[in-house]
Amino acid sequence: MAQRASLERAASMVTQLPGPALMIGWHDGTAYDHLREAMRRRDILVFDKAIDAAEDLPPTPENRIVGDPFETLPQAWERFPREAAFAHLNFPAPRGHVAAELAPLVAPLLRPGAIVIVESALDLPGWDLVTTAETPRDVRDYLYRIGG
Repeated sequence: MAQRASLERAASMVTQLPGPALMIGWHDGTAYDHLREAMRRRDILVFDKAIDAAEDLPPTPENRIVGDPFETLPQAWERFPREAAFAHLNFPAPRGHVAAELAPLVAPLLRPGAIVIVESALDLPGWDLVTTAETPRDVRDYLYRIGG
């Protein structure tokens, strides 16, 4: 429930921004389903080593970037420079360190004003923490707005 609330909140914060949403980390696909509900009119690009979903189910093949995100994110910099309006670094504890390591690789893909959701605190230049919890169910996620 907390994840859904955070994704819905983030979606409401980027309604005026063009560009795709990024999901880094597939896991079981639950977060993707929540994100798809919250961002119905936006392409969602998924980066992970494997995406365990049938080819005829979302995400579409062109929105699946399969491979190690440490390699595929830099490869996407030219394809999607500063275009994304949103990113979810889907690495729950105890793997939060992975999100912190990947965040600098996601940054070149984000447009000014984009929102990033992550479950661990980050300290990156130009990433401003948005007031964390609107409600108690939001407390596990950190939201950051990308500066210009």
